Amino acid sequence: MQAILEPWPWYICGPLIAIIMFTLIYFGKTFGMSSNLRTFCTIAGAGKKVKFFDFDWKAQRWNLTVVAGAIIGGFIAHFYLSAPTNIDLNPDTIKTLSSLGFENAGQSLLPAELYSWDTILSFKGLAILIIGGFLVGFGTRYAGGCTSGHAITGLSSLQLPSLIAVIGFFLGGLIMIHLLFPIIFG
Repeated sequence: MQAILEPWPWYICGPLIAIIMFTLIYFGKTFGMSSNLRTFCTIAGAGKKVKFFDFDWKAQRWNLTVVAGAIIGGFIAHFYLSAPTNIDLNPDTIKTLSSLGFENAGQSLLPAELYSWDTILSFKGLAILIIGGFLVGFGTRYAGGCTSGHAITGLSSLQLPSLIAVIGFFLGGLIMIHLLFPIIFG
């Protein structure tokens, strides 16, 4: 199969997402990944210990196809629809990342300084994963959903709490990258 070298343009992807959202809204469903984590915990038996996980997970089976689709779609996109290429980063970003110890900034999508097994299994890497995982888990529960649920479903159905959550996600991202990232990797 021939690899597609360019990402799909917005005028293809945007309407496809809109069609999916209209279909979900028509059938009274909402899109989000964090609800699948709750379903997986319920399937594993967490409902016997924690009331939050005590619900009829079979009613959410349709949403588990989202996970399967994300895994299959990611596999197809990575192995059949993309070609390895350098990332077109701003020269100032490359300079900043280089000063923080990133040797090949812009040369790969997943820098080894963050995503190699050696980094992940180090004390610092494990601490970042554990603390980050806790904060993401707490945040999705506190916000009533994840970034995909609020930004795609919530905003498309004009929900004010989703707008507030998305603004919070962006502010959190800005704080992380401009204030905390240099402290962690500086």
